[in-house]
Amino acid sequence: MRSKNSLQHIDLTHPKYLQTLVENRRIFNLNNCELNVFESYQQAYRVPLTFSDFVITSMIRGKKVMHLFDDPAFDYLPGETVIVPANQTMVIDFPEASVETPSQCIALAVDAAYIANTLNYLNSFYNDKEETHEWNLQFNQYHFDNDNEVSELINKLIRVCNSYDTTKNIYADLNLKELLIRLVQSQHLQQVKTEITHSGNKTRLQYVIHFIHEHLTDKILIDELCRKAYLSRNHFFKWFKEQFGVTPLDYINQERIKLAKQLLAEQQKSITNVSALCGFSDVNYFVCIFKKIEGITPGVYQGCMKLGQQ
Repeated sequence: MRSKNSLQHIDLTHPKYLQTLVENRRIFNLNNCELNVFESYQQAYRVPLTFSDFVITSMIRGKKVMHLFDDPAFDYLPGETVIVPANQTMVIDFPEASVETPSQCIALAVDAAYIANTLNYLNSFYNDKEETHEWNLQFNQYHFDNDNEVSELINKLIRVCNSYDTTKNIYADLNLKELLIRLVQSQHLQQVKTEITHSGNKTRLQYVIHFIHEHLTDKILIDELCRKAYLSRNHFFKWFKEQFGVTPLDYINQERIKLAKQLLAEQQKSITNVSALCGFSDVNYFVCIFKKIEGITPGVYQGCMKLGQQ
């Protein structure tokens, strides 16, 4: 199933301007990044692509199969983002591309000095004084499902790059910095969750995340999380958002919806039953949150899963 958080379609290149049918490329230059729009109109396999800068890629339409870091190949679909370090070759398959169903993706190549400045900013202003860690981009997690904020930021960058506004570099700078920060925060959250699995609850961050997952099916009170973190309510919200890029409530709901999707795949469970098992006291609120995150209702999702299993 495609993610709700797909990017807005970019107009395809007019056929008379196509230079190639595989990875036809358009380039838009800004001060700190270069936006590339790639389109493929025929099947192709094992196509290499390398950038000399760090690159943020996002699928807009169609399907690719990515071979990266000697890891197993994976499907790359609309609503997903992949980050790749400088000089790392991506090898790409286009199993479904055609004139009728082309693939299209964007690649934001970002200047190394700009990335370093952004990470320095994070390390200077977004560090927990009691649990200092070094903010950095990592590549043990490089494949992301877009959330609303990430998709909107990329959509804004695409619009800015296509505009003739004399101030577009300023707008691009603001959106690019926020996009980088959100990706780093998302990686930090995954790192904390991994550390819990391998080394237990040694830090306040690990303890709070572990507590949430241990009580995901229960009623979780924010005031209780504040006490666990030894922080006031206002300080706790600010601290959590700075570390992970989401509010505590948004994170709890995201994790509950992940659990709900697993339970909905078991066809014998009703929507009401799944709602209760995921810690929601109100089934209508569950349906509302599910639709907000997934773009469809739990009933439609369960129906799609049923069709897929037939």
